[in-house]
Amino acid sequence: MQGGSNGVGYGLKYQARCIADVKADTDHTTFLTGTLSLKEENEVHLIRLSSDGTELVCEGLFSHPNEIWDLASCPFDQRIFSTVFSSSESYGAAVWQIPELYGQSNSPQLECIASLDAHSSKIKCVLWWPSGRHDKLISIDEQSIFLWSLDSSKKSAQVQSQESAGMLHHLSGGAWDPHDVNVVASTSESSIQFWDLRTMKKTNSLEYSHVRSMDYDSKKEHMLITAADDSGINIWDLRMLKAPAAELPGHAHWTWAVKSNPEFEGLILSAGTDSAVNLWLASPPSNAELTPDRSLSSFLPTFSFELL
Repeated sequence: MQGGSNGVGYGLKYQARCIADVKADTDHTTFLTGTLSLKEENEVHLIRLSSDGTELVCEGLFSHPNEIWDLASCPFDQRIFSTVFSSSESYGAAVWQIPELYGQSNSPQLECIASLDAHSSKIKCVLWWPSGRHDKLISIDEQSIFLWSLDSSKKSAQVQSQESAGMLHHLSGGAWDPHDVNVVASTSESSIQFWDLRTMKKTNSLEYSHVRSMDYDSKKEHMLITAADDSGINIWDLRMLKAPAAELPGHAHWTWAVKSNPEFEGLILSAGTDSAVNLWLASPPSNAELTPDRSLSSFLPTFSFELL
């Protein structure tokens, strides 16, 4: 471990592929994580950082029927979250509600609010409306994008609109623009496509291969951060798509996940197949604007640790 910190640990019974911060819990630092076990019954863990910041405490442990491949927390209700899951060869997605715990030692069952069951292809992810209280969801499968309207009181979700990405594109994920809620970006094997949700049509595309993860910079408009198999981390100014505005060296092996800090400008978290998690400070000197000829490739991560 580098960066002068001993860290805080938490152990899971089974391996996990996804973790999400609970944005709606404004009083605590809280996370949800879901396990990925082929033979055992999977679990969702509700984890909270203690008030003194010295330990991660399990606040709830819930059974989940299938392997969890994607998990996202509702931005306006800390008890609601979504999962994408698999069972044998089939994939599904659902919205769940955590029951009131009231200090119980044995956590009760999750309540399924709605199943996102309109998909005919393998579901990749679910995206919540970026901020504030809203009943809209996006789900992305390998072929299409769906816009849903969620009614938690009636325990239902209805498809408002959908669109196919076309035969040449194999969708793998997406990100919702926090500065323009009518725009969603989706990734495929060879490009990033930008969609206008009002028409469900593509408005632009960025030809770029093997993007594993991407995130909008929530503190700065027009900025998108991507992680790709073979080229580390790129920062794009969406007004100038010919070349990245800046580059970070990424990891010793493939960079598979990247997230922008929602509170502090320039902080980027990345994870790679080298079993490392890196925290980057990517703000250019003197707050200068990023330009295509400004490279940050000489920057080193401000903090790094290895996953054991």
